[in-house]
Amino acid sequence: MDIRQLRTFHRVAALGSVTRAAAELNYAQSSVTGQIKSLEVSLGTDLFERVGGKIRLTPAGSRLLPYAGQMLSLADQARGATVADGQPEGQLTIGTMESITSYRMPSVLEYFHHRYPRLQLILRPSLCAETLHALRQGDFDAGFLMEAETQHSGVHSEVLGREPLAVVAAPNHRLAGEAKVSTDDLREEAVLAPEAGCAYRELLEAELNDGSGEPVPFLEFGTIEAIKRGVGAGLGISLLPRMTVTEELAAGTLAQLAWEPPFELYTQLAWRKGAALSRERQVFIDRVLESLSHEYRAQAD
Repeated sequence: MDIRQLRTFHRVAALGSVTRAAAELNYAQSSVTGQIKSLEVSLGTDLFERVGGKIRLTPAGSRLLPYAGQMLSLADQARGATVADGQPEGQLTIGTMESITSYRMPSVLEYFHHRYPRLQLILRPSLCAETLHALRQGDFDAGFLMEAETQHSGVHSEVLGREPLAVVAAPNHRLAGEAKVSTDDLREEAVLAPEAGCAYRELLEAELNDGSGEPVPFLEFGTIEAIKRGVGAGLGISLLPRMTVTEELAAGTLAQLAWEPPFELYTQLAWRKGAALSRERQVFIDRVLESLSHEYRAQAD
């Protein structure tokens, strides 16, 4: 059992695919398969099984996964301690979401691209529940959350700031321009929403479908860009992080309705509690806390 085999095992487990792991690690698929087989032989047990054409961890593989994550983290720390120039290098896998990736991360990515060119940030699209699970399993080095709760079992999280939300509609919508919009007003509208599992969708859904009448129809559009186009075309209203509609509101292609959400969301950076932080992960955490926390404070002023 060696570090290369453990790293390959860890990526196959995280991605659920030999093909994707090979592409990420820049190996031939046969090399990935060979490394997994060699690891299984050295341990005397199968680590993966195929079910319906997909691969998943065996019980033995699930037990090995957190240890593999810890050993890889220690190996990264050891490597960092011996690098002559002390520059962070390697890869960090970050769980994130469309709104953070598109509207908050560009400045962070630019900083790392110029300051630490040998450190590769791999952004994995993930819903908050999936991110929390991946952090606990050691599949992600860090992850972004957008949740009402700020305490999470097995995970340490730092609040970057409160995430302002906005209900938007087409400029000619019947509620656009009204001085006040009630929850009952929203119940009469079709709602365009991201996929189930998104925190602000679930909070709005609970608020509108409180048993007082017919359930409000939610039209699942998947991406924020698709939602904005659908709203602009008059297909319904939507609740989105305000940062994602700033340009459209300024241009007048969307209108914000005068409804104040009775709940709050907090954008957070999280990592596995008790995990040894490699130099690379610490650099990433420090930069995100410095850059994005400042951005949220400026936004609140």
